[in-house]
Amino acid sequence: MFTRIFGKPKLETNAITTLDKLNETLEMLEKKEKVLLKKASSEVEKAKQFTKAKNKRAAIQCLKRKRLYEQQIEQLGNFQLRIHDQMIMLEGAKATTETVDALRSGAAAMKSMQKATNIDDVDKTMDEINEQTENMKQIQEALATPIGASADFDEDELEAELEELEGAELEEQLLQPATTAPADPVQVPVGRVPARTAPQKHTEEDELAALQAEMAL
Repeated sequence: MFTRIFGKPKLETNAITTLDKLNETLEMLEKKEKVLLKKASSEVEKAKQFTKAKNKRAAIQCLKRKRLYEQQIEQLGNFQLRIHDQMIMLEGAKATTETVDALRSGAAAMKSMQKATNIDDVDKTMDEINEQTENMKQIQEALATPIGASADFDEDELEAELEELEGAELEEQLLQPATTAPADPVQVPVGRVPARTAPQKHTEEDELAALQAEMAL
């Protein structure tokens, strides 16, 4: 367990150190390549000068040295390519290791949470919730049941009494005097004020006659 815990940071440190070393080597090779390119270019210039001076042998020697420099440049290019390859593989391996480590941590956390939450405990909790819900339902039904004097009331008698009240209210509405329809408005010429008519007085005989007419309908 302790090896697993303390080993991972060491491996990660080694990977970072190796990447740093590869970067340093790559920079060193690039510098050498630049130096060799300058030397090769210099040999070409010398060969041109010797050619102008009709010194063919010296010009050929310059071209030979240029070829040697070019071979070294090609070799350095291959070295750089290999280092790039190694760095890509190492970075990929490092990413893979970190991904697996993260997945392992997630799995361990899930396992710990599952241990803390047992399926039997979940079932027991749900049973308790259902039991409490049923108890509350019974309590509400018990509170809604009439008790005392109100429990002795007959629902049929109450319904009959309600119908009697409704019938009495309807009969009272029929006995009320009928309202007369509003008269049509009187057209009054412009400039004239209509004469006020005296309010009509309804006698008891008129109201009785109107009630009899409504009952006949």
